[in-house]
Amino acid sequence: MRVLVTGAGGQLGRDLTDALSGEVPVGGLAGAAATGRLGSRPPVDVVAADHSRLDVADRTAVLAAVDEVRPDVVVHTAAWTAVDACESDPDRAYAVNAVGTRHVAEAARRHGAHLVYLSTDYVFDGTSDRPYVEWDIPRPLSVYGRSKLGGEQELDGGATIVRTSWVCGAHGANMVGTVLRLAAGPGPLRFVDDQRGSPTFTADLAGTVTVLATEKLPGVFHVTNQGVASWYEFAGAVLTVAGHDPTRVEAITTAELDPPRPAPRPANSVLDNAALRLSGMALLPDWHEALDRLVPALVAPGVRG
Repeated sequence: MRVLVTGAGGQLGRDLTDALSGEVPVGGLAGAAATGRLGSRPPVDVVAADHSRLDVADRTAVLAAVDEVRPDVVVHTAAWTAVDACESDPDRAYAVNAVGTRHVAEAARRHGAHLVYLSTDYVFDGTSDRPYVEWDIPRPLSVYGRSKLGGEQELDGGATIVRTSWVCGAHGANMVGTVLRLAAGPGPLRFVDDQRGSPTFTADLAGTVTVLATEKLPGVFHVTNQGVASWYEFAGAVLTVAGHDPTRVEAITTAELDPPRPAPRPANSVLDNAALRLSGMALLPDWHEALDRLVPALVAPGVRG
């Protein structure tokens, strides 16, 4: 089996490339513990294409790349994820996240390749009083969310859509790294307590995406680590694991953010992993467990990049 990974230089793309290759991502679980199914999968020939190798907004480049690789599966993680910047440049957001996905879907279709698309909790408006299941109707609030939903709408019925939330990993920028950086400075750390979600760790997420990709399972899947937190609670947990004083974290409301964020955030980003659960697939471990693995990896010399 040959798998092409777009966006392979991103934090999920890097861990996914490792997982598909049979390696344990930094901060990940050894062996098949994360999913219970990885041990039986066939060998995978992974072709990792980062942005410098493949700009998904360039149709000609996408078609040529897939013609060259001739993959059995394409895992499409490439996206413009700068949520606030998307508000001021919607054309770029749609060019990459929606039209770029159109190009990848077209190329995959030409070769009969199964397509796996990484999407987001931002396709929902966050007003539900319960976790969102895969069959809830998306109502995005932001340009980023609308552009990612646009990508979902470009896919054939046999494709796989993986929605996830609050992504953190050993590579690239994310909230765990931000909290650790702020903790090295003076003063309090202020985080909102009125946005709730499930922190999701790429080392775990990559294992389940590998299963969905190699088994070519179609449909929409919500894939997050288990457990729920606010950003305030999550920041305090990061400090605790890192050996810092968690009382340095102060709770504020979204309305108190200074400066305010250009893009609206869903107040409720919790995704019920119903499709995984009802399909008999293992859920990701609790986010506290994943955080306990990631923080030591991040503070180790030479890990991040």
